Amino acid sequence: MTSAELRPRRSVLYMPGANERALEKAKGIDADALILDLEDAVSPDAKPEARDRVCAAVRSGEYGHRELAIRVNGIGTQWHDDDIAAAAAAGPDAVLVPKVNSAAEVLQLVAALEAAGAPEKTQLWAMIETPVALLHAEDICAAHERLTVIVMGTNDVVNETFGLHVPGRNPLVLTALSLSLLAARAAGKVIIDGVYNDVKNLEGFDAEARQGREMGFDGKTLIHPGQVEPANTAFAPSDDDIAHAHDMIRTFEEAQAAGQGVVTFNGRMVEELHVRDARRILAFADAIASR
Repeated sequence: MTSAELRPRRSVLYMPGANERALEKAKGIDADALILDLEDAVSPDAKPEARDRVCAAVRSGEYGHRELAIRVNGIGTQWHDDDIAAAAAAGPDAVLVPKVNSAAEVLQLVAALEAAGAPEKTQLWAMIETPVALLHAEDICAAHERLTVIVMGTNDVVNETFGLHVPGRNPLVLTALSLSLLAARAAGKVIIDGVYNDVKNLEGFDAEARQGREMGFDGKTLIHPGQVEPANTAFAPSDDDIAHAHDMIRTFEEAQAAGQGVVTFNGRMVEELHVRDARRILAFADAIASR
């Protein structure tokens, strides 16, 4: 796994950029990453002030292990250019751009960040949340190496396809998630699942987080601090997973040393690909422990 893929992003919590109290509270929330939001969470008249507040928060250095991303307003909005310039100067871990619809837009965003003097550490994250983006997901994901993380905008997918929010997510949303996941993995990108809207329904959240993990997502975007702990649990290897990985690797290595051509573990044949997955699990567990 690359360093970008290895960094835990199990819980990626949106924080409203206009809310000073929320930004302060975020310093004590055990999320892997925070998205300091200048887009949906901020009214038009509050956007300039929120921009200043978010950039000051990034510069403060008071967020510990938490990865910090600034979500700017989208391409073509009246705030976008100023958001990009301010975010580049603040130097967060990432700049997240909503509604990225093409590879050309990725290149445009990379050029804008570089022209604004963004430090090398500042990655580009892109939201896939429209039908046109879904149909061009492979091109978007492969457009540039500075793009490292894809964030699913599932609310917008449902909205723009006239779908419904239902338990288990409807087939169209699952198709959108699968297409984006395949595109991200083909390009070696991290991909984060969309939000769960009913903040009081922890059972429903747990089910959807498990679904996202089973599909292969690296983590989930969140809209409430109460979703952080269950997301961290859902997207982390369990103690049993870690013990199983250790035992599999040991069994495989012992069999290889003994010259055995076929290796079995717990009654199942083990190949190199299974061992690679076990090593990935252990590396990710170590990355979580060392945050």
